[in-house]
Amino acid sequence: MKEELEAVIRENLIEIMPELEDESFSSEETFVDLGANSLDRGELITLTLERIGLDISRIDFVNAKTISELADLIAQKRKELN
Repeated sequence: MKEELEAVIRENLIEIMPELEDESFSSEETFVDLGANSLDRGELITLTLERIGLDISRIDFVNAKTISELADLIAQKRKELN
C-alpha cells in the first residue's frame, strides 16, 4: 500500500517537475531539497488526492516534507475514512 502511494506521488512529482525525470532520488529526500516550492507541493498534493480518488482537504497534508511522509499521511487518512 505505502509503496503504491509512493509510486503515484513520485510519478506526480515528475509530472509537475519534469527536470526530476532523469534524477535518482529517494522517498526520504525533502521536497525542498528536490527543488519543489510551496506551489509545487500544493499541486502535488492535489494531483495525488485526485488520482487516488480521495476527496478531502489538502490542508491535512501540507506539513509532509518527503514522499514517504506524504504517503504515510494519505494512508492514515484512508484508514480513518474506511
